[in-house]
Amino acid sequence: MTQTKSPVARIIIYVVLALFTIYNILPFGWTIMNSVKLPKDANSRTPRFIFSPTGQNYADLWLNASPEEFAPYGLALILIIFVLILIGFSAKRIPAPNSLVYMGCIFAGVIVAIGLPRVVNTAEFYDYLINSVIVTVGTLCVSLSIGALAGYGLARFRHVVSVYILVIALAFRSLPSLALVLPFYYLGQLSGLYDTHILLIFCLVAVNQPFTIWMLRSFFMEIPREIEEAAMIDGAGRLRSFVSVIVPIMWPGIITTGLFTLLLAYNDFLLARILTQINWTLPVGIAQFTGGEDPGHVTLAAAASVSTTLPILVVIIFFQKYLIRGLASGAVKG
Repeated sequence: MTQTKSPVARIIIYVVLALFTIYNILPFGWTIMNSVKLPKDANSRTPRFIFSPTGQNYADLWLNASPEEFAPYGLALILIIFVLILIGFSAKRIPAPNSLVYMGCIFAGVIVAIGLPRVVNTAEFYDYLINSVIVTVGTLCVSLSIGALAGYGLARFRHVVSVYILVIALAFRSLPSLALVLPFYYLGQLSGLYDTHILLIFCLVAVNQPFTIWMLRSFFMEIPREIEEAAMIDGAGRLRSFVSVIVPIMWPGIITTGLFTLLLAYNDFLLARILTQINWTLPVGIAQFTGGEDPGHVTLAAAASVSTTLPILVVIIFFQKYLIRGLASGAVKG
């Protein structure tokens, strides 16, 4: 692609890109505005752009306590989150392995999330957040572990059987989720795992695994065989060369696949709604505010949507360089 040198063409391109960006950001911006409005302002017949913002919607969503009681804990929580994000972005400047720094930040965040209900009387929506985190992390770990091994095997040991496996996986992935829900439901009832995190994790892994296998296989196809063969000549076995040589090279691809898997698991509604009765996740929790005639549900739904989106935005911003590097390294090839 050649770069245009015409100033008029460049101005037109920038204007089109700016308009496209505004078009994509506008719905989320409108949701943020509704999340800090009073119900009467949000349900006004004519849109109100000038109003008195309030944080009561977020307090009602997350707390069973008054905002005044939560204020000191809220400030401490914001400070902890800010410090953890700052440490994550400054990992390269810390005299310690980056993976150790990231794991420490994640561990500290988990401890804070688990300990917060012991300090503050949180609402039911906080339980939905914990459920989403457990299900998403579990799905991510299982999917990447199986997908990496399967993708490596299918990329290195080419045989007609591997073609059949890939075609079957693609056919399974193309099935609508509604066709798989009832079998999963009956399996959950028969096994006694209905309404548990384990059942939801296994079902999400089953649905998303073909995607991870196909995507990771395409990344492995871009890595020359000579790299692992050199490691095996030096005495490393197949598994040792995979873990010590291939996986470090594959980190951008693994992170890219992990981000897509995270989004699929975090935003899933149908499986979480049917396979759980009490242990709902965030998308299912938001749905309870989208129906009914209570005018306050509009602002609560907006606050829930913003609260659900912010963690994903932080994750995407934090891993964007790996995402771009992974997509540019040949994820669409193979």
